[in-house]
Amino acid sequence: MARAPLLQLTDISLTYGGDPVFDGLSLTIQPGDRVALVGRNGSGKSTLMKVMAGLVEPDRGEVVLSAGVSTGYMEQDPDLSGFATLGDFAAAGLPDSDAYKVEMAAEGLKFDPARPVETASGGERRRAALARLLAQAPELMLLDEPTNHLDIEAIGWLEDHLSQTRAAYVIISHDRAFLRRLTRATLWIDRGEVRRQERGFEGFEDWREAVWSAEDEARHKLDRKIKAEARWAVEGISARRKRNQGRVRALAALRAERSAQIRRQGTAAMALDSGPQSGKKVIEAKGIAKTFGDRTILRPFDLLVNRGDRVAFVGPNGAGKTTLIKMLTGEIAPDEGTVTLGTNLEVAVFDQTRSALNPDQTLWESLTGDPDMRVSGRADQVMVRGQPKHVVAYLKDFLFDDGQARAPVRSLSGGEKARLLLARLMAKPSNLLVMDEPTNDLDVETLDLLQDLLGEYDGTVLLVSHDRDFIDRVADTTVAMEGDGRATVYAGGWSDYRAQRGEDAPAAIETAPKKPEAAPEKPKSVKSGLSFTERHRLDALPAVIERLEAEIAKLSEFLAQPDLFTTAPAKFQKATEALAERQEALSVAEEEWLSLEEKAAS
Repeated sequence: MARAPLLQLTDISLTYGGDPVFDGLSLTIQPGDRVALVGRNGSGKSTLMKVMAGLVEPDRGEVVLSAGVSTGYMEQDPDLSGFATLGDFAAAGLPDSDAYKVEMAAEGLKFDPARPVETASGGERRRAALARLLAQAPELMLLDEPTNHLDIEAIGWLEDHLSQTRAAYVIISHDRAFLRRLTRATLWIDRGEVRRQERGFEGFEDWREAVWSAEDEARHKLDRKIKAEARWAVEGISARRKRNQGRVRALAALRAERSAQIRRQGTAAMALDSGPQSGKKVIEAKGIAKTFGDRTILRPFDLLVNRGDRVAFVGPNGAGKTTLIKMLTGEIAPDEGTVTLGTNLEVAVFDQTRSALNPDQTLWESLTGDPDMRVSGRADQVMVRGQPKHVVAYLKDFLFDDGQARAPVRSLSGGEKARLLLARLMAKPSNLLVMDEPTNDLDVETLDLLQDLLGEYDGTVLLVSHDRDFIDRVADTTVAMEGDGRATVYAGGWSDYRAQRGEDAPAAIETAPKKPEAAPEKPKSVKSGLSFTERHRLDALPAVIERLEAEIAKLSEFLAQPDLFTTAPAKFQKATEALAERQEALSVAEEEWLSLEEKAAS
């Protein structure tokens, strides 16, 4: 017998500031649904989730929660007033017998339940709100960016928890790996319309491109029909005025239909200028170490960063990633050892705390008030990579409209603040880019563009991120802060780091589904000759092999450009080295799979 839906929205319409957010929206959430809610920044994802949670009342339509169904919403900015500690807030409303659930969640999400509310950071408050929701275990969970402020270990814990729950959930997240592992359906908000596909996020981008391609084809056909009818009107209407008024009215209707179509928002017109070339050696650290009080942040550590390198720094929150980068760039001094910076460096920094943004300034003031961007004598111009540009035109490059130019920074969403910070960062030339958690709050399309820009950037990149997919796409070296002050350098991105450590790479970090033909499924008993780690490694290797094959194909295609060697010799050399590395890694992975498969069968 079919089960009743948990939540049903029917003919929902909602308007903010005179602009419709949704009109005639209908959707259903079923028991056991695991749904990714995706869309551009500003498309209304968080607003829709608040409508689902009953926190925002639509102008029209009906929101029906089935009788007896419990629902929980993870707030972006939880109100902890009235609670002494984070634990008190997280355990509110729970029976004493369920207090252990808060303790388990606090351990997994890495916050101290005894922390006083008044001294807790914004990230700790969000983790407490997430712990509260998980401990309450409602039948429907509504999660708005739950991975923000979580490190990779905590994200892994949350993935495991959600993969085992029987509850339904809807997730908004910028973390592709997180969404790929957990979701089975996708809700896509696009220009006020919500579409649903019964596939998880791994199928979203292909689906989106197919929808947009069909849309473009239909628009092209409509344009051709309008042109043909307009030509007829000009050439023949005078001779047949009375007899063809119906056709004239049809032409007007076609034009009205074309005018009513909502154009897709373009991608941000972001660009990076690598500026003057730095020396070949950008940073050389020898034996650097750091302690704060009796806590060891970094034991003696060596690192050489050459021009064009992309170095990712990974590890738990508080492990010292940002401190290490500040030592490498000369912002703070190590307790011992030396850091030698290369010549001709121009550094640009993306700060995860958004400290460069003054919430009381307008967007206009945030750009024109920056000494590095100010144009002498012009209050409406900013200097963008050496050329003056009107401040509103530059804001439009980053998808801000005219009305937002005079709005305060505090009114922006998290994704909009990230775009504004990128606008400031990209206005000036640089050859060393330091990016501390740049992916938080950015939508998928902007992340794709940022990844492409970093790939084409001729300078050097130092990246701190908990986004495993983004690290895999960008980094060619990974520095892992592994606890107790230990830092280790690994070749490649996140997946390469995990493989080199001999750890099983969870499905969440793979960039493509496993190849069923690569390793036929066998009963677990057949693999009894393997240890626990070996068994998981064998299960993970097909996806690792497929990722390497895809990277090899991409690099081979890149190197096949006939004039690449003469026009971009540095890129040619780097791609050649990367291809050799991937080919070697593929050979090693294939041999490892064969060895483990033979051991499993013995």
